[in-house]
Amino acid sequence: MDAGPRFRTFGDWTRERFGAPLHRVALDAGSQCPNRDGTKGYGGCVYCDVEGSGTGALREGADLAEQLRKGLVRVARRKNAGPAIAYFQSYSNTYVSTERLEEVLRTVEPHVGREVVAISVATRPDTLPESALDVLARWNERLPVWVELGLECADDARLLEIHRLHTVAEFEDAVHRTRARGLLVVGHAILGLPGDGREGARRTADVLARTGCEGVKVHQLMVLRKTVLERWWKDGRVDLLDEPTYVEWLADFVERLRPEQVLHRLQADAEPPHLVAPASTPHATVIRERLEAELARRGTRQGARCVGPAREP
Repeated sequence: MDAGPRFRTFGDWTRERFGAPLHRVALDAGSQCPNRDGTKGYGGCVYCDVEGSGTGALREGADLAEQLRKGLVRVARRKNAGPAIAYFQSYSNTYVSTERLEEVLRTVEPHVGREVVAISVATRPDTLPESALDVLARWNERLPVWVELGLECADDARLLEIHRLHTVAEFEDAVHRTRARGLLVVGHAILGLPGDGREGARRTADVLARTGCEGVKVHQLMVLRKTVLERWWKDGRVDLLDEPTYVEWLADFVERLRPEQVLHRLQADAEPPHLVAPASTPHATVIRERLEAELARRGTRQGARCVGPAREP
């Protein structure tokens, strides 16, 4: 077994590519979701809170330019201050008109090149029209643009149960079309979704590897307030992974990714006012260290169980 880290972290990759660690500035552009506005359904995914997994800053009155400015000030105050990623996080950011998407991205204009060196746009695989890819591809000529796409799990029946209301095939198609434009894709996965199990976690990693996503975000299932999942949990319909079990499943997952895929995230956390269960969430450093130890115990590393080549865009 070669020396060195057993998986490829976001921090290591950004130092290689940009020469410094990058910090995300989370932005709320006031976007919506077809699972909430009635186009596909109402109420959103069962685990998604009223902020759409984002900050809720726009609803609280902070416009985008103000959000970005304040975020860059926070980044500059950090001990290891470096350039930033403008991260359009809340809801589905390409579920808007082309004109609105252009307007949102122009917020970054005054900061391009010095303070902001990349853009990350979170969306759904079924809200990614070619017109949105046209806009993102033009911006990608100026600075790297990452498109974050939620897969969550690789089972259509589970995706329906958790009210994602898209299919694995739609995710694969969106990844292919996005990569064909020269854009980087970050695929999302949640381990421990109801009915998915350990084999489900492995299948999800296989799909993320096969599609060739350049990056991967993965985290444990949590129960947040004001979600359908909160009701399910109170009714006894949800079992959450304890930390040792999550690390075991995470090691299975990482072994099945491609060696070059960048792990942008290995766990999630939430503030106590928003978190219902578990009682607390593990710190990112703890999960990294325990994953490294588990892979060392197995004598494996990222990519050790990856099957087949990635699909070319």
